[in-house]
Amino acid sequence: MINKLNMFSAALQKSAAVFCSIRRFIYARRCDIIRYIPSRKSIAGTNIRQKCSGSIGDAQRIKRVIILDKAKKKRIIVYVSTIILSIVYLFTAYKIAIGNGVFGDKDDIVSVRAKVLRITDEQETVSEEESGGKISMQYIFFEAKATSGKVRGKTLYAVQEKDMLYGLPQPEVEVGDNVILVYDPNDEGTADYYLSDFSRITPLVMLCAFFFLLILIFGRKKGLDTIISLVFTCLAVFINLIPAILNGQNIYVWSIVTCVYITVMTLVLIEGLNVKCFAAGVGCVGGVLVAGALELLLRDQIKMSGVLDSEWLYLYNLRKDNPIDLKAIIFAMIIVGAVGAVMDVAMSIASSLCEINEKSPDLPARELLKSGLTIGRDIMGTMANTLVLAYIGSALCCMLLMVTYSSNVSQILNREQIAVEILQALAGSIGILAALPLTAITSVLCLKPLNRIKRSVH
Repeated sequence: MINKLNMFSAALQKSAAVFCSIRRFIYARRCDIIRYIPSRKSIAGTNIRQKCSGSIGDAQRIKRVIILDKAKKKRIIVYVSTIILSIVYLFTAYKIAIGNGVFGDKDDIVSVRAKVLRITDEQETVSEEESGGKISMQYIFFEAKATSGKVRGKTLYAVQEKDMLYGLPQPEVEVGDNVILVYDPNDEGTADYYLSDFSRITPLVMLCAFFFLLILIFGRKKGLDTIISLVFTCLAVFINLIPAILNGQNIYVWSIVTCVYITVMTLVLIEGLNVKCFAAGVGCVGGVLVAGALELLLRDQIKMSGVLDSEWLYLYNLRKDNPIDLKAIIFAMIIVGAVGAVMDVAMSIASSLCEINEKSPDLPARELLKSGLTIGRDIMGTMANTLVLAYIGSALCCMLLMVTYSSNVSQILNREQIAVEILQALAGSIGILAALPLTAITSVLCLKPLNRIKRSVH
């Protein structure tokens, strides 16, 4: 009897040992399976194989990685949803912007792109004016192969007319040049087209492609996000804002909506939905609205008419029944021109404060806010210079003429075109200053409650 009990006990011990071995084997295989799943990666980009060593204590690590995977999936959903919503917004806004109108009377001009094959002849004529002066004209006849339009592939006979009145060094057509030709037969029948301009699209497209390539090389995933946001930004301006202005719609509403869309879309695509994105968005929108409010407050003080030069007058006369509000266009210029710089400043501060809070979650709110304002002071000077120099560069030709034909500095500054450029630079810079504390305060107000929630959960 005792021998049977001993045998039974030994059998139980062996069974227990085998059961424990099987359990350890199953757990080890479970870790191996998770370890070699290609799609199971943490946010930092490391495989779960590095997170799982096969021990029981690694279960918590696996759980943590799964949580990170859920966050990554949420980030992808937000990313894709933002792209889809952006496309829907751009299409809907375009339909609303164009309405039932057309952007003006289009000239029935037939133009084609062509490549110059050979130069056939050159002529020069001199005619006398009633005042006794002479006008010299040079004609360059050439053949070109059409590369667009209904006449694509055909050989066209064209002429380049060079007016020598002003003595400007105008470029001459050469074999291999890509040109734009307009159909307009001359009286002599020697040419059916005349040279409208040189085609500059190809080198610009190559430069743009090189720019995108550099962004992808240095930014990688962030670079791709940057390119997508840049494309959406350009579309929002060119297919939404500009058509809305030309069709006589409310420029103030459209410019503000466009700036808000650009801000939200860019921040969500690049950073996702988080505290950093929210704080930067609040600071950017607030700073842009401050810049626009300054323009509204000062337009009457500087007696702004809205006609900065002859081109603005042509724009005003585009719609006889409902003239375009030129003062509203200046408002749109200021806030659209400032949104990029203000967003840059807001994101820099929000990102810095989020990183500081991540490393030192116990830092008091007052100290965190002080750090944000200190960072803002360092950024402030360079960004203000960016705006001022950008506006000076865009008006450099006009300023040269005004300095040449004006007697003193006061006369130059009192010109409306120069006054508007100064207003743009100062309003945008003040918008940057307003975004600094607004972003810092929003970041602190959002980060500290989240810290308390995390501590209570743990």
